[in-house]
Amino acid sequence: FVDGLPVKGFIGEMDTAPQRFQNGEVRNETSYYLFTHLEFSLAYNGDNVIAVNLTTDARQRLKLQQGKPAQVEFSYSATWKPTDVKYINRMSLYAQAALHDQSVDIHWLSIVNSFVLVILLTSFLAIILMRILRKDFARYMEDPEDAGDDEEVGWKRIHGDVFRPPPYLMLFTAMIGSGAQILTLSSGLLVLALVGMFYPGNRGALYVAAIVLYALTASVAGYVSTDLYVQLGGKRWATNAVLAAGIFTCPFFCVFSVVNMVAIYYGSTSALPLNMVFMIIVLFAVVTFPLSILGSMRAKKQENEFKPPCLPNVKPRELPEIPWYRSALFQMLMAGFLPFSAIYIELHYIFASVWGHRVYTLFGILTLAFIILLIVTAFVTVALTYFQIAMEDYRWWWRALLSGGSTGVFVFLYAAFYYNHRSEMSGSLQFMFFFGYMFLVSYGFFLMLGAVGYWMASVFIRHIYETIKID
Repeated sequence: FVDGLPVKGFIGEMDTAPQRFQNGEVRNETSYYLFTHLEFSLAYNGDNVIAVNLTTDARQRLKLQQGKPAQVEFSYSATWKPTDVKYINRMSLYAQAALHDQSVDIHWLSIVNSFVLVILLTSFLAIILMRILRKDFARYMEDPEDAGDDEEVGWKRIHGDVFRPPPYLMLFTAMIGSGAQILTLSSGLLVLALVGMFYPGNRGALYVAAIVLYALTASVAGYVSTDLYVQLGGKRWATNAVLAAGIFTCPFFCVFSVVNMVAIYYGSTSALPLNMVFMIIVLFAVVTFPLSILGSMRAKKQENEFKPPCLPNVKPRELPEIPWYRSALFQMLMAGFLPFSAIYIELHYIFASVWGHRVYTLFGILTLAFIILLIVTAFVTVALTYFQIAMEDYRWWWRALLSGGSTGVFVFLYAAFYYNHRSEMSGSLQFMFFFGYMFLVSYGFFLMLGAVGYWMASVFIRHIYETIKID
C-alpha cells in the first residue's frame, strides 16, 4: 500500500531454458530471479496522492540459488505527475481496474444458472406441493361423518404433536436468535458494500465493519431468541439471553485465541497485538452482551403468546418407522447440496479474494447470489418438511434448522477442497488460519440458513394446519 492505495507488481520472474549435459542429455532448467529496482509512478492533486503504478526493471535482477543466502540491495525511483482527479474520487479508478481484471461473464453465467435453478425448483415444488396439498385439503375438509374410519391419515393425524415444543428448547431458540443476528449482519454488510463503503484492497475496513455491526446487532439475537423461547413455554429467559449472546461469540473467541497464539509463535504480522485483542473483548463486554440482554428484556416484556392452530396432546404419539432415504442425514445432504450449487462459483472468487491476491468488487452480483441462496434454502426446507410430516414424523423443528443450515457443512467441505487443490497454502500457520476462520464462516452459514429454514417451515406448517378442520 502507498498512502492507503493498493499497489500490485511483480517481485521477480522465472526463466526456463534447455540445459545440455556432458552425456548428451537435455533437460529444462528453471532459474529464479528477484527484481531489485522498483519504479513508482504517482499521480497527485495538490497535497494528495491520487493513483500509484508500479513497474520493475527486468535488467536489474538477482539470480536466486536454492539453499544459499543472498544479500540484496534494493533501490527505487519515483515519478510524480499532476492530475485533475479529486481526492474523493481516487478509489473509483481502482474499482474500475479491479472490475476489468475479473471475468464478469462467468459471474453473470453463474447468476443465470442459479436463477434458472430457482425458477425450476420453485415451479417444481409449487406444482407438486399444490397438487398434493389440494388432494389433502379436499380429503381433510370432508365431513367427519362421511369420511369413514380412516379419515385422519398423513400429516393431519399428527396435529396433536406437530406443535409440541422441541427438545433442548433453550439451545434451539438461541441458535435461531444467533442466526437472525448473522442474517442481519450479512444484509448490513452487503448494503454497505453496494453503497461503496468498501474500496478495493482495503480489507481492514470490511473486517472492522463486520465486528462493529456484529456488536450493534446483538439485540436482534436476544430479542428473537427470548421471544421464541418464552412463546414456547420457557421460564429461564435470562439464561437463554446469555446463551444467545455466546453461542457464536464463544466459539469465535476460542478459535481466534488459538489462531492468534499460533501467529505470535511464528512471528507473523497477521497476529493482533494484545491491546487490539483487549479492545475486542471490551467491545463484546460493553456493547454486545448488554445489547443482547436488552433485546431479551424487551421480548420478555412484550410476552407474545404462542397460539398454535392445534393444541398438543398430553402424551406424544409413537413415531412410525422411517425409511433410510428420509432420515435426517439423507435429508441434510439433499437440503445442503441445492443451495450450495447456486453459490459455489461466487464462493470460489470470494475465496480467491480473501485467501489470495484477487480483488472482489462485484457486490451487486454477490447480493443476487445471496438472495438466491436464501430463496433456494427456504423452498427446499419447506418441501422436505412436508415430506417429513406426511410420513407422520412430527419432529420438524430441529430437522428444519439442520436442513437449512446443512449448506454450511458444504461450505466447509468446499473450503477443504480449495485448500488442497486450488490454493498454494501450506504449513501449520496457514493451515490454522484457513481452517480456523473457515470453521467460523461455515458455522455462521449454518446458523443463518438454519434460522431461514426454520422460519419458512414454521410458516408452512402453521398455514396448512390453519386451513383444515380439526376435531
